[in-house]
Amino acid sequence: MPQEIARHKTALTRPSLSRPVKLALEDGLLHSGTRIFDYGCGRGDDLRMLHSLGIEGSGWDPVHQPDKPLRSAPIVNLGYVVNVIEDPRERQETLIRAWSLTERLLIVSARLVVEARDTGQIESFADGYLTSRGTFQKFFEQHELKDWVEQVLGTAAIAAGPGVFYVFRDEKDHATFLASRYRRRAVVPRLTRSEALFNQYQPLLQPLMHFVAERGRLPVDHEIANIAKLHEVFGTTKRAFRLIEQMTEKTQWTQITEERTQDLLIAIALSRFDGRPKFAQLPLDLQYDIKSFFSTYKQACTQADNLLFSVGNMALVNQACEASKVGKLTPTALYCHVRALELLSPILRVFEGCARGYIGRVEEANIIKLYRHEPIVSYLIYPDFEVDPHPALAYSLTVHFQTLRIESRDYRNYQNPPILHRKETFLPPNHPLYAKFARLTRMEEAKGLYKNTRRIGTREGWKDLLEEKGVCLRGHRLLKKLDL
Repeated sequence: MPQEIARHKTALTRPSLSRPVKLALEDGLLHSGTRIFDYGCGRGDDLRMLHSLGIEGSGWDPVHQPDKPLRSAPIVNLGYVVNVIEDPRERQETLIRAWSLTERLLIVSARLVVEARDTGQIESFADGYLTSRGTFQKFFEQHELKDWVEQVLGTAAIAAGPGVFYVFRDEKDHATFLASRYRRRAVVPRLTRSEALFNQYQPLLQPLMHFVAERGRLPVDHEIANIAKLHEVFGTTKRAFRLIEQMTEKTQWTQITEERTQDLLIAIALSRFDGRPKFAQLPLDLQYDIKSFFSTYKQACTQADNLLFSVGNMALVNQACEASKVGKLTPTALYCHVRALELLSPILRVFEGCARGYIGRVEEANIIKLYRHEPIVSYLIYPDFEVDPHPALAYSLTVHFQTLRIESRDYRNYQNPPILHRKETFLPPNHPLYAKFARLTRMEEAKGLYKNTRRIGTREGWKDLLEEKGVCLRGHRLLKKLDL
């Protein structure tokens, strides 16, 4: 079996980080202040790349590095190992051993059934398959992998991505990560006027401004380092913040509070799928948030459950799609860019969150398709969205809520793949490329290129129409061929 692990790990070797390590890095769980142990590290490619990023790590592999010691670490990565172990008991023991080394976070990944088609000819063997290379593979369903991890370890697992799960030692870390997943990026309101008193104490007030922008509420005494100095100068935190409100737009701070309240409500709603923790099990900062926004945890959970259950009513989902101020509405779905996701209504954010809670984050997916009449969400990858005026679809992954089925489709070798038009409609209005995309749309509309929407939906159909009209594209400019 060590040889099986080695063969598979070697096949997975790429000049970039593996998916589970990359996800942890992008999620902010792995950084220069952490230490990782790679259980089944192969030739150590991930560790070398992490070292180049200033992240400390070590590893062990039964074939390539069998003499390395097994070490405990804050983060342990069990990357694509359990799926190549033929014996179910040994598979379980491997997971338990990796968990025993974990101080804070275990990352578990395995190959999914949806990936089986990429492995070539396979034949059934034990509870898995033998590949054309003679290696064993256990392909999991997403929910099957989650259930197995949770059953063996006796603790909840969070879907980080397709076939990748996070298992936290501390329930508070678990709750903090889930809440952060649905919290919008903090933006501190700009100053609108100047005053001598504010200018004098701006360095002192800056941490308070950043805290309120991040949390949407005033801090409890120990939550910012300079609270004692603030009280010495202003008497109370409220008085200090009152000066900030006078120097900025007060309505912006009100909006921030509303957004943070909504973000937390969505996180509490979706936490029901992972076993909602008791109030005392939440980290203190989340307890303070709940008291500030909802008064009691019971009220927060009641509102969250009402929001969650509303997602089961497709008529309400459809109404929310029709009323959405962002995204492109079609007869069957609402499409939006990932940058516009946080601007959707709470019911649509929870609708998408149900899919993300099941499958995790789909790497490189930049367009999200929310079905209006069915409990389905698709994640679409358009690699050239920003630079190609009409980018082609490369890959899609679809989650069916009722059956928990995942479907994937690879368009990269299609001769005539679907393409996008009106790209600005997918984006939030403040996106830096919105105006550029909208200008191209107006030019194409003026030329009558959108009259037959069925024809222009694919690359070849669009190319033929441009040829008929005697026009072509140069970047995001529409030109007459005579002008070239």
